[in-house]
Amino acid sequence: MHGRSLCGHNLERVKRYGVLYAMDKGTDVPGIVVAPQAPGGWDADKVMEVVDYVLKNNPNADESRIYVCGMSLGGYGTMEVAGKYPDRIAAAVAICGGGNISEAENLAKVPIELFHGTADRIVPISESRKIMKAIKNVDENANVTLTEIKGGTHGSVERLFHQPDIYEWLLQHTKSKS
Repeated sequence: MHGRSLCGHNLERVKRYGVLYAMDKGTDVPGIVVAPQAPGGWDADKVMEVVDYVLKNNPNADESRIYVCGMSLGGYGTMEVAGKYPDRIAAAVAICGGGNISEAENLAKVPIELFHGTADRIVPISESRKIMKAIKNVDENANVTLTEIKGGTHGSVERLFHQPDIYEWLLQHTKSKS
């Protein structure tokens, strides 16, 4: 999921950074990538409507391997989707985001990797630290990590989408089919 700067009604904007941009630059991302565009903010129910459409209309889609990832506002959206649908999300990656601490109990049920630059002036690193702490307070054994990127700015950590490690980590996780 994208950040606030890509909100609107022009899907071409969604290719400016993130997973689609990484793919355009040659990063191999195995699977079906769904990259919706939010008009102004993320709505977990609407994101899952799109996912359900893809699952229903694509025989190769695997409901046990639904992953969410996003940056900035999209990082918050990632946490919202994972928090509202913990029984459906296999794993999540949120970069330079944060989350609603009231969702911590549900978020503790989802493997999550958080990344945040220490020099981020747009979304302070305290946002990722706060949601990490809330999740660990609910379940100290929750599969959630926070990687702080020393000197990383809000824009510089976008490079993480170009590294196969994130996708390899996501693909290690599955959810039991209902």
